[in-house]
Amino acid sequence: MILAARARWRAAILVCAKCEKKLGKKGFGPDGSQPLSKLLHKRAGGGKGRKAGIGVISTKCLKICPKGAVTIVDGARPRDWLIVQAGTPIEQVEARLGLTEALLVAAE
Repeated sequence: MILAARARWRAAILVCAKCEKKLGKKGFGPDGSQPLSKLLHKRAGGGKGRKAGIGVISTKCLKICPKGAVTIVDGARPRDWLIVQAGTPIEQVEARLGLTEALLVAAE
């Protein structure tokens, strides 16, 4: 038997947890200390689990392991992985992922 469950997600973003951990105190946000996954989740209006507007999933190692950066995958474009350098403005990351202002507001 297969059951289905609905989510409110308008997008699904996979973030390599190992990359984030290797950055340590170098990260993202105004002071450069936040993990990318937490910052994306917070800016997308929060929410938990399937009730969130945008799904930000921390994954195990994606096997790219860039120095000073985090590997992310946009679920809408799984062939195009992104390597985001620490300190990159979050607005630039959102724009590259197609998370426009309208999408982020609708996620709230």
